[in-house]
Amino acid sequence: MQQQLVSAQQELNDAQVQGSAGGGLVVATVNGSGELLELKIKAEAVDTGDRQETADTIADLVIAAIRDAVRSAADLQQEKLGPLAQGLGGGGGLGQLPGF
Repeated sequence: MQQQLVSAQQELNDAQVQGSAGGGLVVATVNGSGELLELKIKAEAVDTGDRQETADTIADLVIAAIRDAVRSAADLQQEKLGPLAQGLGGGGGLGQLPGF
């Protein structure tokens, strides 16, 4: 069981999932543990006519894209670690495992 847990955690660290916002104007890539690996912002997201509004919009899109990616990582964590948590008596919840 311990080896399966270690293996699942390594798979999560190696996995990459993406989240996006604004129809793909901002794309965030995180690993399966939720660590931000990459953030891409398309040039179309920038409106040179109103720099402050553009900055505010991009900030909102970045937050939304990261939240989307982290939500996908959480789903992946549940998929990989949920069955192991049940085997440990956790009832499928990761809150009882150290570090989750």
